[in-house]
Amino acid sequence: MAPLLVLAVITVIARLAGRLGGIAWLDSWPHAVTLGLAAMFLLTATAHFAEPRRSALVAMVPPRLPNPGAWVTLTGVLEIAGAVGLLIPATSKLAAIGLALMLLAMFPANIRAARADLGIKTMPLPVRTLVQGVFLGAVALVVLG
Repeated sequence: MAPLLVLAVITVIARLAGRLGGIAWLDSWPHAVTLGLAAMFLLTATAHFAEPRRSALVAMVPPRLPNPGAWVTLTGVLEIAGAVGLLIPATSKLAAIGLALMLLAMFPANIRAARADLGIKTMPLPVRTLVQGVFLGAVALVVLG
């Protein structure tokens, strides 16, 4: 639930800074959401490198994939790269597309983990699916905005 909270809080703070603080770039929802997503993906990336969350993520990797630790590290690096890419106007749309594809690619691991009671257990699968939809909607707003 922390990633959703970070996305929401940072987005609202950024939007208020744009509106009330006269920061023109932040005076749009797509730009405010861009900052919220960058903060969210930086937060989620930390779980890929720090225990005990790293071990829980390793447990979620489907057994047919070799070297689950490497996959967890790779996705953490991609989350960091995507977050940085969101903050660079020339690459923000491409980064958002890449992050959307990664969210879609990793979601089956969330389904498998929920069904097998593995990994990070922060919310039941129906709620997790809804939250995933919010994340995908946010990246779509960055791409289309």
